Amino acid sequence: MSMNELAARIAEEMIEREDLGIEVRKVNGATVIDAGVKAKGGFEAGIYLAKITLGGLANVSISYGSYGYLNLPQVEVYTDHPMEALMASQFAGWKVKVGDYFAMGSGPARALARKPSKLYEEMGYEESSDVAVLALETSELPNEEVISYIADKCGVRPENLYVIAAATNSLAGSVQISARSVETGVHKLHTLGVNPRDVIAGSGRAPIAPIHPDPMIMLGRTNDMLLYGAEVFLFVDMEYERLRELMEKAPSCSSKDYGVSVAEKVKEIGQEFLYQVDPGFFAPARYVACSPSGECVESGKLNPDIISISIGLGRRR
Repeated sequence: MSMNELAARIAEEMIEREDLGIEVRKVNGATVIDAGVKAKGGFEAGIYLAKITLGGLANVSISYGSYGYLNLPQVEVYTDHPMEALMASQFAGWKVKVGDYFAMGSGPARALARKPSKLYEEMGYEESSDVAVLALETSELPNEEVISYIADKCGVRPENLYVIAAATNSLAGSVQISARSVETGVHKLHTLGVNPRDVIAGSGRAPIAPIHPDPMIMLGRTNDMLLYGAEVFLFVDMEYERLRELMEKAPSCSSKDYGVSVAEKVKEIGQEFLYQVDPGFFAPARYVACSPSGECVESGKLNPDIISISIGLGRRR
C-alpha cells in the first residue's frame, strides 16, 4: 500500500472515534478533519495527526520524561522507513498558499504533488495513489478554493482527498510538532550532505510544549522543545569516521545561535527572528548514531534551563 492509502486508513479511524474532540466536515467534496483549529482536539488527536504526517510508517506514543529537574509529557517516535516516513512525508515541505490563505503542509500527499520536487528527485522516490492525505499546520480551515488547489496538485478528485488541520497553539498541533524529533535529525544530516537513503532506522523523543494563546510564542516554544529537548537514535549506513565528523556538526549546540530561547526571542523582537536565525540551529539537542561496524557516536546535550525558560518557569539555579 502507498503511504497515502495507509494514512487514509488512519484518517478513517480518526473519524470513527467519538472521543477525540475533533470535528469533521465536507469541503468541496473533500474530508476535512479539524483536530485543533476550531475543534478542541487533544493528546490522542495529536497522535493520530502525527501518524498521518508520517505516512503510516512509524509508531507514535506519549509517555513521561525527565529533562533535568523537569518532568514533562513527551512524544516518542520510531520508524524502520526513515526516508519515506520522514523526508518523503513528515517534512513540512509544502507551503500551501492560495490567495490570502497560508499553511505549512506535511504528510504523504506531498509525494503526489512532489513538494519540493528536488528532494524527491534526489531520493528517487515516487508514489501513485487515487487518494491523498495532507496535514496542515494552520489557524484557518481550508476553503473550497484551497481544497481544489491541493487536489489538483496531487492529481486526485476532491472526493478522494483528506485534509487534517491543527493550529500550532493547539494540543494536537503541539504533539505533532514534538513528534518531529527524528525528522528534524535526519533533515539536519541531509543539509550536511547525507542521502536520506543512508539512514536505516531511527527513533527519538521530545517534550510537548504547553499551549500558549499567542501563536508566535507557541511556535517558539515548539521549536525550543526540539532544539533543547529532542534526542534521536539513528542507524546510518556510513563509515564510522565520517559519521563521527558529521556528528560534530549535527546537534543544535553546534550553531552560533545556540543558547537563546526561540520563544523568548519571538516575544522580544517578533517573527523576524525566525528569518534571522542560523538555519543550522534547527536540529535535535542530542544524537546517538551507529554505523554498520557497530561503533556509535554521541553528540549534543539537553538543556533543561532553556526548556524551563521557554515554558515560563524561568531559569533554575
